[in-house]
Amino acid sequence: MTTPTTVTQNHYIFIDSENFSLDYDMNKLFCTFTTKDQLDTTIETIKSQYQILFNKIFVLYIESTNEYVCTYNVDSFNMSNTILDNTILLHRKKESNTLYTINALNDLIRELNGGKADPSYRVSWQEYRNCILLTTSGELKRLDTKIHEILNF
Repeated sequence: MTTPTTVTQNHYIFIDSENFSLDYDMNKLFCTFTTKDQLDTTIETIKSQYQILFNKIFVLYIESTNEYVCTYNVDSFNMSNTILDNTILLHRKKESNTLYTINALNDLIRELNGGKADPSYRVSWQEYRNCILLTTSGELKRLDTKIHEILNF
């Protein structure tokens, strides 16, 4: 499945909600970017828009860009096809708390493996502990994160 996307001011590639299909895999990990000024509003919007699995939202701070990100799991079978602005779909490596997009993982493997894409290549995830790996403007980008707060509701 190809996910249509749009580009925002920060050059992150976000999900285009009008063309996004949630047709497989019930649990989706979303990441919504926001500013400190908009953080409370973003959290309330997330809570009202989605059925949040595990009743948790993890709020992370990215010092290098002075942004906050809210990560949360949604039950894709119990939601509309509307995706919030500034939101991306991520995957997570639990052992290192690394968040990544599939495109970023493919770029990382090519970077580490002499330019070759190899699905069997083993990434040393501890080297990417507590970060988000994204592809922006055709370039692999690492955003180191710190936990700002964990919201339980």
